[in-house]
Amino acid sequence: MATQDAQENHQVLVASNRGPLSYHLASDGGLDSRRGGGGLVSGLSDALGQHPGALWVCAALSEGDREAVRRDVLEPGVRMLDIDPTVYSEAYNQIANSVLWFTHHTLYQIPLEPVFDAAFRRHWESFRAYNTAFATALAESAGEGARVLIQDYHLALAPGMLRQLRPDVRIAHFTHTPWAPPDYFGMLPADIRSELLDGMLGADHLGFHTAAWAEAFTTCAERYGHTGSAAPRVAAHPLGVEAEDLRALGRRPVVEERLTELREAIGDRDRKTIVRVDRTELSKNILRGLLAYRELLATRPEWHGRVVHLAFAYPSRQDLASYRSYTAAVSQLAEEINEEYATGSWRPVVLYVKDDFPRSLAAYRLADVALINPVRDGMNLVAKEMPVLSDAGVALVLSREAGAYAELGEDAICVNPYDVSETARALHEALTMPPAERTVRTKRLAAAATAMPPRRWFEEQLTALWQD
Repeated sequence: MATQDAQENHQVLVASNRGPLSYHLASDGGLDSRRGGGGLVSGLSDALGQHPGALWVCAALSEGDREAVRRDVLEPGVRMLDIDPTVYSEAYNQIANSVLWFTHHTLYQIPLEPVFDAAFRRHWESFRAYNTAFATALAESAGEGARVLIQDYHLALAPGMLRQLRPDVRIAHFTHTPWAPPDYFGMLPADIRSELLDGMLGADHLGFHTAAWAEAFTTCAERYGHTGSAAPRVAAHPLGVEAEDLRALGRRPVVEERLTELREAIGDRDRKTIVRVDRTELSKNILRGLLAYRELLATRPEWHGRVVHLAFAYPSRQDLASYRSYTAAVSQLAEEINEEYATGSWRPVVLYVKDDFPRSLAAYRLADVALINPVRDGMNLVAKEMPVLSDAGVALVLSREAGAYAELGEDAICVNPYDVSETARALHEALTMPPAERTVRTKRLAAAATAMPPRRWFEEQLTALWQD
């Protein structure tokens, strides 16, 4: 870590697993730094820039990051924690992503999982150590009465730990995932449930993307006996997108190049496009989306040769077996659809598995229909980004289980994410939506999507720490 940041008395601090930059070892032994991608990192970086002396505490994720910590060459305003790689892996992969993520997104195959055994307990010790490292660093770096904003489920224990170390600071925690329904949350061992709730309730302010997720947390706390006179304020802060920045990114020459490439892949310029852009994350429901598209082609043969499904399915968490098999199943189903319906001049599914942000932005611009059908999602910023960047208007097919549904549902075609037939019918309705209606809906969707850009989202929570 940068020694000077460990000793300064910062008044505004952010903590998250992934930080605003990463370091890479060059062949000559030098270090190159790269800015983190994504709207949230950009927005938080911009927001923190408005607070001189602010500090971002994050984990060192790569060997380059760890080397930057050892050489003490971090940029000002960043403190990276060089957590033991085994501890980090167990905390991140075996608990955060294999237990908490599955719990909050209700992803378990109940006859087989979860299994809370001795191995789980060992992994939980690493999760506790990971959170302790963050709480300790925040306690060391925070000035008297500082405001600390802790991000996401990876750091669910940190608020309570920090409260014990520094009762003078004001603490907020924001959960970017959904919160589990109380019965599902109840599958966790009783002591683990208590530790999670106590950790969260150590904050002064708890934020969620929607009122539904906030209510789910409150219900869990009440059911499992973790409420009291010092309970934090629980509120919804629905993160949006920064329209000006996103549109500037979408107009770069490299995006124009990708737009040309996509049009060549689609073929006939009169063909409609159904676009999805996701990681092959289990909760994104890509397989049922493909099944719905196949049912559309089976039940509506008039669309043969007239529509192409651009499916961006970027591999995610491939160190977990369930994710590797899911990624393979997505590719296999896409190929089966093409084998069944493709002709010499028409490929009904064009699948991309290599992450390419400019290509994703190009797809946003040309989409006639956006398919967003997660089984459960904290927000889903893609649902907000596509209407903002659309060139000619886009019809949004949206799962009722996406956090974005609370803001966008009125102007979307909403579906039960488990109902393949309903989703197929929704795709047809979206494809046949009159252009004038699509234009009006897109404008309203874009207005809702940009109502709470990242900087305002951050400042609203910062302000709430003084008001709570």
